Amino acid sequence: MVPGGRRRGPAALAAAAIALMQISFLVFPISAQESNSSRVVPAEGYCSMYGICGQRSDGKVLNCANATKAVKPDTLFSSRVQSLCPTITGNVCCTVDQFDTLHQQVQQAVPFLVGCPACLRNFLNLFCEMSCSPNQSLFINVTSVKQINSTATVDGIDYYVTTNYGEDLYNSCKDVKFGTLNTRAMDFLGGGAKTYKEWLAFLGRQAKPNEPGSPYLITYRSDSSDSSGVKPLNSTIYSCGDPSLGCSCGDCPSSSVCTGSLLPQLNTETSCSVKMGSLKAKCLDFSLVVVYLALLCAVLLWGLLYRTRGRTAFPLKTKPLRNSDDKSDSNKNGKSPHNSVQVPLQFLLVPKFMVIFLVDLSWYQVSEAASSTVKPSHPSIVQTYMSIFFRKHGIFVARHPLLVLCVSLLIPVLLCIGLLRFKVETRPEKLWVSPGSRTAGEKNYFDSHLTPFYRIEQLVLATSASGGSAAPSIVNDNNMKLLFQIQKKVDDLRANYSGSTVALADICLKPLSTDCATQSVLQYFQLDPKKYDDSGIDHAKFCFQHYTSEETCLSTFQSPIDPSTILGGFPGNNFTEASAFVITYPVNNKVETTGQENGKAVAWERAFISLVKEEILPMVLAQNLTLSFSSESSIQDELNRESTADAITIVISYIVMFAYISFTLGDRPSRWLSLFVSSKVLLGLSGVVLVMLSVLGSMGFFSAIGMKSTLIIMEVIPFLVLAVGVDNMCILVHAVKRQPDQSNLEERISDALVEVGPSITLASFAEVLAFAVSAINPMPATRVFSMFAALAVFMDFILQVTAFVALIVFDFRRAQDGRIDCVPCARILSSPTTGDGGDGQKLHLLARYMRDIHGPILSYRAVKFVVIAVFVGLAFASIALSTRLQPGLEQKIVLPRNSYLQGYFDDLAKYMKVGPPLYFVVKNFNYSSASVHTNQICSINQCNSNSLLNEIARQSLSPETSYIAKPAASWLDDFLIWMSPEAFGCCRKFVNGSYCPPDDQPPCCQLDQDSGTCSASATCNNCTTCFLHSELDNGRPSTTQFKDKLPWFLDALPSSDCSKGGKGAYSTSLDLSGYESGIIQASAFRTYHTPLNKQTDYVNSMRAARDFSSKMSEDLQMEIFPYSVFYIFFEQYLGVWKTAIMNICVCLGTVFVVCFIVTSSLWASAIILIVLAMIVLDLMGVMAMLGIQLNAISVVNLVMSIGIAVEFCVHITHAFMIGNGDRETRARQALSTMGASVFSGITLTKLVGVIVLRFAKSEVFVVYYFQMYLALVLIGFLHGLIFLPVVLSLCGPPPKSAKPIEQSQPASASTEQT
Repeated sequence: MVPGGRRRGPAALAAAAIALMQISFLVFPISAQESNSSRVVPAEGYCSMYGICGQRSDGKVLNCANATKAVKPDTLFSSRVQSLCPTITGNVCCTVDQFDTLHQQVQQAVPFLVGCPACLRNFLNLFCEMSCSPNQSLFINVTSVKQINSTATVDGIDYYVTTNYGEDLYNSCKDVKFGTLNTRAMDFLGGGAKTYKEWLAFLGRQAKPNEPGSPYLITYRSDSSDSSGVKPLNSTIYSCGDPSLGCSCGDCPSSSVCTGSLLPQLNTETSCSVKMGSLKAKCLDFSLVVVYLALLCAVLLWGLLYRTRGRTAFPLKTKPLRNSDDKSDSNKNGKSPHNSVQVPLQFLLVPKFMVIFLVDLSWYQVSEAASSTVKPSHPSIVQTYMSIFFRKHGIFVARHPLLVLCVSLLIPVLLCIGLLRFKVETRPEKLWVSPGSRTAGEKNYFDSHLTPFYRIEQLVLATSASGGSAAPSIVNDNNMKLLFQIQKKVDDLRANYSGSTVALADICLKPLSTDCATQSVLQYFQLDPKKYDDSGIDHAKFCFQHYTSEETCLSTFQSPIDPSTILGGFPGNNFTEASAFVITYPVNNKVETTGQENGKAVAWERAFISLVKEEILPMVLAQNLTLSFSSESSIQDELNRESTADAITIVISYIVMFAYISFTLGDRPSRWLSLFVSSKVLLGLSGVVLVMLSVLGSMGFFSAIGMKSTLIIMEVIPFLVLAVGVDNMCILVHAVKRQPDQSNLEERISDALVEVGPSITLASFAEVLAFAVSAINPMPATRVFSMFAALAVFMDFILQVTAFVALIVFDFRRAQDGRIDCVPCARILSSPTTGDGGDGQKLHLLARYMRDIHGPILSYRAVKFVVIAVFVGLAFASIALSTRLQPGLEQKIVLPRNSYLQGYFDDLAKYMKVGPPLYFVVKNFNYSSASVHTNQICSINQCNSNSLLNEIARQSLSPETSYIAKPAASWLDDFLIWMSPEAFGCCRKFVNGSYCPPDDQPPCCQLDQDSGTCSASATCNNCTTCFLHSELDNGRPSTTQFKDKLPWFLDALPSSDCSKGGKGAYSTSLDLSGYESGIIQASAFRTYHTPLNKQTDYVNSMRAARDFSSKMSEDLQMEIFPYSVFYIFFEQYLGVWKTAIMNICVCLGTVFVVCFIVTSSLWASAIILIVLAMIVLDLMGVMAMLGIQLNAISVVNLVMSIGIAVEFCVHITHAFMIGNGDRETRARQALSTMGASVFSGITLTKLVGVIVLRFAKSEVFVVYYFQMYLALVLIGFLHGLIFLPVVLSLCGPPPKSAKPIEQSQPASASTEQT
C-alpha cells in the first residue's frame, strides 16, 4: 500500500467507528503481498509470489507474479518475521517491503482480536503463510496476472486450505466480541459471516478502484483434485479454549472452563399444571374447581338432609309465610289472609315446573317461621350514643336550619381558598415512582455521575400494503430524494426560545463535537445529496451489507450505521426489501432541577412537530407513503391535551347524574300540576353542589399545604364522592318520607336520622378510614388519591348530615306550603296539600318491586341455592382469572384517540428491530493492583470466567429469557487492549513521554483538508509502545499505569491503525471525579434489550435485568445495577401486585374494624367483609376478561370500588340488624326499606353517568372508567341486592333494637317508600 493513500479515520459515535475502515484496509494490503509469477509447479521451498512490482491506479500495491525459490533472510529480518509469524522458520517468500506492509496492516486487526490470543494467532498465521511461507507454491496458485509497466503483477490467486483448517479457524474467532459496537468482531473482519466459507470469501473479494479491499481476487479452495501436487494448508490451529492461549468466556463460550460458570437462566420457571387426557389446567385452577365442587356437594347434601327432617317434623304445614307487609296489604283490602288462598305474585314470573318445585318447598318457610322466634339483642354502646346524638342533632337542625347551613358551609368554603395554590402534577416520574424508590435513586445516580440519556426525535416513513400483498420496498430513488428534502427542512428549522433562535445543530448530540449523530439511511451518503447523485441508490444497498467494513458507508460522525436501526419491515436480513425508513435525531438531555434546563430542546421539539404536521406530512402523503412521528416532549404534551379533551364528556356525565338525582328524589303526584311542587330539582342540585364543595374543599386544603393534584384525582374523586353522596341523599330523603305524616317536621327529621344515621356514619367512616390507611402506599399517585379521597368523603359526610339535612327541612317546608320547586317564591294556590310520604302515600314502583317481587323470589330455597352456587362460583372463577392480570399501561390507551402518537406507537411495534439501550452500572470500581475488580469485570484473556461482561455475553445467547440482545460495550476491555503491547499501534508515547497518536492521525500524518487523505510524516517515527510486557503484571497495568493512561485512552480517536480509541465511544461511560484515589465511582457498560413491543416485555425485561444484576452483585461482591431510560416508568409494575393486594387488604381490614366497633357484631362485620372481598375479586376477574391491565389507575379504581361497595352492603346489613322477626322477614324488610334507596341512589345514578363515558375521546376513559365503573356498579348491585340478602336470610346476625330510647316505629311504616 502506498503511504500517501492512507486516510485519516476520525472517531466514532458510540463505538470505534472506523473499525470498518480497518477491516477493509486489512484485507487488501495483505492480499497485495500474495503475488508471484504465472503458473508454477507446486514444490516445497518455492514461491508463487515474491516482491512488489507496482500499484493500482488507486495506489494499492501489487505483488509480483514471480515463481522463485524461497529466500534465506538475514538474522535481523528473520527475527522480525519470527516475532510476527512464529510458524515460519528458515527461508521466506517475502521481501522486507512486503513484510513491512504485512506488519503495518495486521496491526489494524490486532485491536479486534487481541482479547482472544488463540484467534489472533490463527488469523495472523493465515496471512503470514500466504505472504511469507517458504512452501507458498504448495497452496498458492496465481490464476490471473496483469501487466503493469511490462511487469506481470498478480490479479488473482487460488488459496488452498483444508476444510478442517477453515472450520477450526472460523470456530476459534466466531464468538470474539467487538465490545465498542456491542457486536462480534466477525461482523467487521468477516462481514457477519456465518460459516468459514463466507468468511474466507469476504476476505478474498477484489475491491473496485478507490474502494477498500484486496487489489486482486483471492479464491479460497479446499478441493485440490484438479491441481496436481497442491497440498492445501493444514497448519496447526489453536482452539480458543486452549489454556496456553486462553480466551475469555465471552470470546469463547464453548471453552470447558466456561460451561460450568453460567448463572441460572432467568425467568425459566414453569407454572404447575395438571393433565387430564388432552386437557391441561393450572394447579390453581384445578384446585379451585375441586374445592368449589366439594362445597357444592356439601351444600346439596345439607339441603337434602334438612329437607328430610323438615318434612318429617312439619308434614301438614304448607301455608305460605305471611309477613307484616302481607298483613298490611290484606287489611287494606278488608280481607283476612287466613280466609283466602294467596297466590304470590312471584309465581307468575317463573316457569310452571318451578312453581311446582317452589310450592313443594313452602314447608321451609313455615318451619323457619315456627322455629325462629329470636329476641332482639341490645345495641352496642356506640350505636346507643349515635342514636342519642342523631335524635338531638335532628331536632336542632329542624329548628335552626339556616344556622346549621351557614356554619356547615363555612369550613369548606374557607378551604376552597387554598385552590389559589392549586397545581397539577403531570410528570410521570413524580406520579408513579416513589422518591425513595430504587429506580429513582439509580436514575439520579446515573444522571449525576454519567450523563442523562439523550432525547429522541423520530420520523417513520413507510409504504402501504394493498390488495393483501406485502408492502413494497421503500428503498428507491424517489423516496431517497424525498428524504433529502425532509432532511433539508429539518436542518433549516428554527425555533424561538426566550427571544433567541434554536436550530437542531444547537441541541443535537455530537459525539465528536462536530456533527450531529443523526441516524438515517442518508448517512451512507454523509447527508450529502451530491454524493447520492454520484453513487445512486445502489451504494445504499451496498452499504446495507457492508456497513461495518466500508469506509464510504461511514456517517458524518464517523460511525457505522447499522441498517436494522434505520430500516423497518424487512424479512430476516433482506434490508433492500425494507418497507420503512426510520430517521432518529438524538438531542442532548440535561438533568431537570428548575424545569427550564431543557427549554431550548422543548421549544425546538414543538416546532419540529408543527413542521412535520404542516409541511412534511403533505409531502410524504403525496408520495403514497405513510408518516408517523414523535418527539421527546410529545407524550407530555399529548397527556396535557388529553386532560382537557374529555372535559365536556365529564360535564355531561355529571349533568345526566344530576338530572336523574332530581328525578329520583321527587314524588310522583297524581296530578301533573302538583309536579311543580313535589319535584326536588333544587334539592338535588343543592346536594350535587355540596358534593362538589366537599371535593373542592379537599383539593383546596391539600393545595394550601403544598401538595399537587393529579389528573386521576380530578377524574375519579368527583365520581366517588358523588356516588357516596347521592346514596346518602336518597337514603336521607326516603327515610324522612317514610315517617308518618301525622308527625311534625322535627320528629320526622330526628326519627329519620335515628333510623339511617348510624348506617350512613358507619359507611362513611369505613370509607374514610380505608382511604386514609391506604395513604401509606409509597406510590405517589395512589397515596395522594387516597388522601384527597379520605378528606373529600369525610367532608361530604359532614355536609350530608348538616347542610343537606337543613336543605331537606327547607324543601319539606316549601312543599308543605305549596311553593314551586326552583321558584320557591311562587306558590300554586289551587294545589291540594301535598304529602311527602307517610302511611297514606302509595308506594313507589321500585319499592313495591323490592317488597312484592324481588324479596319473595329470593326467599325460596331453590333460588337461594342457585344464588349461592352462582356467586361463589363466580368468586372462585375470579380468583383464577385474576392471576392472569397483566401489569402495565399501554401508552396508546392514555392518549387521545386522534393523537398522532397512536400511529407512531403502531409503527414502532411493527418496524423497530432493536430494543432500548441497557446499561450495567458498577459502583466504586477499584482498579488498583491489589483489587480483583478488574478481572471480575473484564472479558478478555485472563479475566475471570464468571466476570460481569462474560456473563452478559452469555445472557445475550438466550435473549428470549434474558432480554439482552448483544454483548456489552466495555471501556475496560478496550482500555486494556489499547494499553497492550500487542496493540502496537494504539498506546504509544513520544520520547518525552507524552501521548503519541496512531500513524494515520495528525501530527503523525499531514491531513489534506480537500481530499481527506493523511500523508505520512516523520514526526512519529520515534514513538514507542507505552509499555513492554515486562512492565506489566501478568498483562495488567499497575495502579499508577492505569491512572496515568486512562485519560489518554478517553481522549484517543479511533482510527484505522487503532480502533480502540475511547473518545466518543466512552466519553460518558465513566465518572473520573476522584479517580486518582484508585476508585472509579461510576462505570457503565452498554448493551441493548431485545425489541420490546408489549408492556409485559418491558416489565419482564426490567425484572430479568434486575435479577441478573442482583445475582452478579452477590457473586462478585460488587454493587451493580441495571439502568434503561424506561425503567423509571415501569418499576411500578414490578410491585403493582403487592401494591394492589396491600391496598385492598388494608381497606378491607379497616372496613371490618370500623363495622365491628360500630355494630359490636363480629358476625355482621364478617359478612360485610366477605361480600366486599367477593365484589373486588369479581371486578378483578372482569378486568382479566376485558384485558384491562393492572396499573396505578386500576389500583385506584379497586380501592375506590371498596368505598362504593360499602354503600351496597352496610345499609342493607344495618337495616337487617334493626328489623323485627326471623332472618327471612328481616331480609325482606331490609330490601323494602334500603334496597330501593341503594338501587336508585347509587346503582342507577352511577349507571347513567358511566354510560356517558362510553363516548369519551380518550381510550383511557373508555377502558378504565367506563368499563371498570360499569362492571363495579353491576357487580355491586348484584352482590348488595341479591347475594347479600340471601346470605343474611340464611346466616345473618341476630336483630338489634333499632331505637333504644324510644319505641320502634310500626313494622308497616318501615316498608313504605316514596
